[in-house]
Amino acid sequence: MWMQAALTAARAGAALGEVPVGAVLVDAAGTHLVSAHNAPIASRDPTAHAEVQVLRQAAQRLGNYRLGGCTLYVTLEPCVMCFGAILHARLARVVYGAADPKAGVIESHLRLPESAPSNHRLQWEGGVLAEEASLLLKEFFRMRRTRL
Repeated sequence: MWMQAALTAARAGAALGEVPVGAVLVDAAGTHLVSAHNAPIASRDPTAHAEVQVLRQAAQRLGNYRLGGCTLYVTLEPCVMCFGAILHARLARVVYGAADPKAGVIESHLRLPESAPSNHRLQWEGGVLAEEASLLLKEFFRMRRTRL
């Protein structure tokens, strides 16, 4: 259910010309807090990844940068920047769709949940609706290449 919502957010970003990555943040009770998609192009901000967008929005909404107990659902394995933000927010769990063989740091490279020098331990699960998330990215880049 939540990964489907993240995919919906990713599609909204793709419609705006952003790389289709979507994220949803859910609190410990399973209540939807915020959703977002990648927005570095529109915002002219290289840090405006979907994960960072939801963390910023949720922190503002809750009045606290610590988001303990929350679960992040994201369509693509987080990069090192997003992983750092996830740790600082003290999320309980990350669930992602497609692995990112180029920049993913949960299981594709570095395996940061196992090696990050932090006292915070993050639970994670990868591969949830991975095929659908991967297909969305592949189609986006295929379309982009044909327009060039």
